[in-house]
Amino acid sequence: MADPVSLGPKVRRLRRHHALTQVQLAGRLGISASYLALIENGQRPLTVPLLLKLGREFDLDLDDFTGEEDGRLVGELSEVFAESMFDEHSIQEEELRQLVVDAPQIARAVLDLHRAWRRTLENVDHLAVQVQAQEGAPGDAGTRSTRLANEEVSDLFQDHENHFDGLERAATELWGKGSLSATELYGGLARHLRVEHGVEVEVAPAAALGGAVRRYDPSSRRLVVSEVLPQASLVFQLAHQIGMLRADELFEPIVEGARLEDAAGPALARLSLASYFAGAVLMPYEPFLEAARDGRYDIELLEHRFRASFEQVCHRLSTLGRPGNSGVPLHFVRIDIAGNISKRFSRSGIRFARYSGSCPRWNVHSAFLTPGAIRRQVSAMPDGTRFFCVARTVRKAGGGHRIPQSRMAIGIGCELGHAREFVYSDGLDLDSEESIVPIGTACRLCDRMDCRQRAFPPMHQQLVVDENVRGLTIYANPKR
Repeated sequence: MADPVSLGPKVRRLRRHHALTQVQLAGRLGISASYLALIENGQRPLTVPLLLKLGREFDLDLDDFTGEEDGRLVGELSEVFAESMFDEHSIQEEELRQLVVDAPQIARAVLDLHRAWRRTLENVDHLAVQVQAQEGAPGDAGTRSTRLANEEVSDLFQDHENHFDGLERAATELWGKGSLSATELYGGLARHLRVEHGVEVEVAPAAALGGAVRRYDPSSRRLVVSEVLPQASLVFQLAHQIGMLRADELFEPIVEGARLEDAAGPALARLSLASYFAGAVLMPYEPFLEAARDGRYDIELLEHRFRASFEQVCHRLSTLGRPGNSGVPLHFVRIDIAGNISKRFSRSGIRFARYSGSCPRWNVHSAFLTPGAIRRQVSAMPDGTRFFCVARTVRKAGGGHRIPQSRMAIGIGCELGHAREFVYSDGLDLDSEESIVPIGTACRLCDRMDCRQRAFPPMHQQLVVDENVRGLTIYANPKR
């Protein structure tokens, strides 16, 4: 929950939004106008009883009112002002935090402006490449939104805290309606597709699909899946197709409520929501959460129980956010060997860099050093927040000798206070300062000057270069 004092400006904005005077709102809350003025100016805390009264009076979602949106905005603004063009301004995080509290719409406008600037640079580069390649031939760089489609969809999932209860309940209903069985889930889903949707399923040789792993022909009502897929992925693709066939009913309300500007955004959002639905079918909410708790989040046991892959289980664990029956709040990240983040969700509170590389000290990077082995890490961010993280590499299916397998790293984690709920914490001294690995969001956003892996100077410190002294890196000067 946010600092009770910092909620004052939100109360003021709420009052003004409803065109109320301080006297009118104070009367509805049962306090004096002078006391309300102190709350709005951050001189008195917003107490829990008053917060509950506000919720009842204005039908507020208190999680939204006191949630982590401010922290996300501060994190994204920190990345924006980490751009080298702002180096001379020495903007501090506390100033950004105050901007978010006092003027959140201006903060969001700054983010939109920064995204538009970055996209303009990309379009200029794209156009330059076309001009050079075609030597003056007509070329159209096209008009594009200020955010990439994948960024928009990632934000959509983050806005929902990676949990869609309507999709969870639809997946549960499918188990009953389709008379599904855990031991024969593939056959049950294939039967449901045939009976309920008139779709026939066929497993075909890889060569017949031209590099695809799933092809659906709406005209013939035929779904073809590739033989190269392991069983868990075959089942996933069938559940995914059922979701897509129900997209108008299940996904459109979510997509229509999102702020998707890129032309490809809605289609990518529907595909991502279908994947979420498929995961909920493979691992139904209640049985999966109960098994996770009973087994202390032992990923391998959950793989066997639900006949799922390591990545599927980890991703599913990050979605267990049902109000009143939630799992441990986890973050989830997937990276390739070059450090590119292809999936990221955070319910743990950890911040992921949007525009720059992640910290190389995270164990999700070192997982590539020991393929297939679980890596455990107790880490601390510069603000003192501590996390317990688990990471392991996974192999992505190839298609024979000419299409070899690729390797990715999967990481999940939680705040350190939840660590003992995980079997992976056994044998670790979670209270030992010596076992804690200092990490950051990204070099430009991290003020640790004693890091041997620092690649760039921090944005919040003046760079001082001593030509006669070499520190751990060229960006750190040892104390004399």
